[in-house]
Amino acid sequence: MRAAVFEGPEKMIVREVPLEPCGPGDIIVKVYACGICGSDVRNYFHGLRHGVRSQIMGHELSGTVSEVGRTVKDFKEGDRVALAPDVSCGECYYCKRGWVNLCDNHRMLGTHWPGGFAEYIHIPEVVLKRGIVNRIPAGVSLEEACLSEPASSVIACQERAGISVGDSVMILGDGPVGCLHVEVARANGASRIVMTGLIRLEEAKKFRPDLLLDSAAGDVVAPTRELTGGLGVDVAICANPVVVTQEQAVQSVRKRGRVVLFGGVPSSDPMTSLNSNTIHYNELEVVGAFSYQPRHHLKALDSIKTKALHPRMYFTKTVGLDSIVEGIIAAKAGKALKVLVKP
Repeated sequence: MRAAVFEGPEKMIVREVPLEPCGPGDIIVKVYACGICGSDVRNYFHGLRHGVRSQIMGHELSGTVSEVGRTVKDFKEGDRVALAPDVSCGECYYCKRGWVNLCDNHRMLGTHWPGGFAEYIHIPEVVLKRGIVNRIPAGVSLEEACLSEPASSVIACQERAGISVGDSVMILGDGPVGCLHVEVARANGASRIVMTGLIRLEEAKKFRPDLLLDSAAGDVVAPTRELTGGLGVDVAICANPVVVTQEQAVQSVRKRGRVVLFGGVPSSDPMTSLNSNTIHYNELEVVGAFSYQPRHHLKALDSIKTKALHPRMYFTKTVGLDSIVEGIIAAKAGKALKVLVKP
């Protein structure tokens, strides 16, 4: 099969590679499409984690089951499926408490196993048992289903933040994840939504936040407080990799408000500076949010089915395997909101 193989920073080679045979507990999926994630962009330029040197990346994918091992009972040939990358061990402290996203032995499709930037993907038995592979509901296309993976983390984040009817929400970041936060917050009943950004503001307008602020144009805290009558928002979500926005979030929430650090920042410079007096005297909560559990992936697929999420608003560029680097560069530069690779 043809695949785009990552061989090192800024080195992606499209070539023929062998497809691992389908074992008795495995399945093979013919890939229809795979989204380019922010982590794929980061990995392309800086390398894969855990010392992995050569791999087929890609983990926001959908496709059709083309082969089924003889002991597999839950899938059959022709099933339309959506996949997410996380694979948990089921044995560690966190897995035993249901926090599989925090698994001590966390592994991923696209890093520890070949991913979706290929014509086919081999799903071994351990991934079927401990990973996330779900049938796509009727009424959801293969293309639309590719949004279910990034949407899963947003849904889990807002569940952890307790966003509900009547809440005011600030989202710092105008990328595809920031736009997903707008849609999910609205579906959760948020009454007012503020969004800040830099390079994708025109695309972000499509998602109709109540207030859209250009971070480069000046202060974002004052207009956010003005929208809320001086009170501040109930929840602020940092949905970008920029540490300066984390302090903006602290200054923008009301007393007893919540700040969620959703976007990971560069590992080379991870330290942030927050006003501890503001956190102390206003009794703020500053929490992290990472990944999701399998049930959130099912909820994401359902949210697409019920039109709470609108995938076609995100996918603004499509490339084949031979143009995958072009797609990665477009995603990095903000020239596309969400890029799909169709092998």
